[in-house]
Amino acid sequence: MIPVTVYSEMTPNPSTMKFVANKYLLPTGASVEFENKAAAKGYSPLAEALFDFPFVTKVFIAVNFVTVAKTDNVPWDFITMELREFIREWISFEKEVLIAMPSQIQHDEQPVDSTESAPAGQATAKKANFAASPLDDAIIDLLDQYVRPAVANDGGAIDFLGFEDGKVTVMLKGSCAGCPSSTATLKGGIENLLKQHLPEVNEVVAFNA
Repeated sequence: MIPVTVYSEMTPNPSTMKFVANKYLLPTGASVEFENKAAAKGYSPLAEALFDFPFVTKVFIAVNFVTVAKTDNVPWDFITMELREFIREWISFEKEVLIAMPSQIQHDEQPVDSTESAPAGQATAKKANFAASPLDDAIIDLLDQYVRPAVANDGGAIDFLGFEDGKVTVMLKGSCAGCPSSTATLKGGIENLLKQHLPEVNEVVAFNA
């Protein structure tokens, strides 16, 4: 058993809570999201166990935090301490957090070992069938530098999917997915940033799997 501290943080999304550990859970730049227990089976024992709580609806795991989404009928005041302690004990006893990365999170079709780090900003592009463009690297660099840290601070992640006909498509995960303020962030923040640096960009939209 190793000493682990986990603290909870509210996020802009009232349906999610961020649980931050003083220990790395995934390689830098990697993140994974599960929408039900069946999806987590064989990939994340931690996410699978969290879905045993009847109020858990989604689990997002990043470098050093877990974001949990809940049903609307249970207030956070009643469950935050229980979830925090559960996650802390899981990490303390060095149980598996992630044993394989689901293939839809990676460019390749086969699950990869969780010790391999996916490049930041790189995910699900194949799923959305985007062709590579000359602006891809510049867009990813801007997202990594200006957007990704703020989004992670709010308990979520943003993945660049592709650029086509002036439109940048991204995927929002964790607390950002379904967040009431995500549209304003997408249009008022991310879109303006990319337009300012890259005149070829006309619009930023979110891809819903």
